[in-house]
Amino acid sequence: MGTDFSIKPVGAPVATAVVQPASSAADDAVATQLPPSQSVTAADVSARVRNDPRTSGDTLSRQVIVDRDAASMVYQVVDNRTSLVVKQFPEEAMLRRRAYFRALDLVKAERAQDPATDRQA
Repeated sequence: MGTDFSIKPVGAPVATAVVQPASSAADDAVATQLPPSQSVTAADVSARVRNDPRTSGDTLSRQVIVDRDAASMVYQVVDNRTSLVVKQFPEEAMLRRRAYFRALDLVKAERAQDPATDRQA
């Protein structure tokens, strides 16, 4: 197996909230009384949660597969409704390259064990 493979954690990094200090203008502001039709309210937090792909656990599943041809572990995120792969690491092209070069290495190793096959040409 090549040395270019490293195990990395699966999933998106967790975002931490950044708290901004209040500006001096906000400290010196005068309180106002507005009618409800003109007032501003905080955004609904549940709307953000619904758009977060990490909360859609019932539609996505994560799985780990061992690709024997490429001698690699493959991490996949699969849509449960359609059974299609949404994300994959390493990508399919990388797996094909690894399998190809691994096959070349196996042929080279076989020739090194049996030197008589090289001289028959």
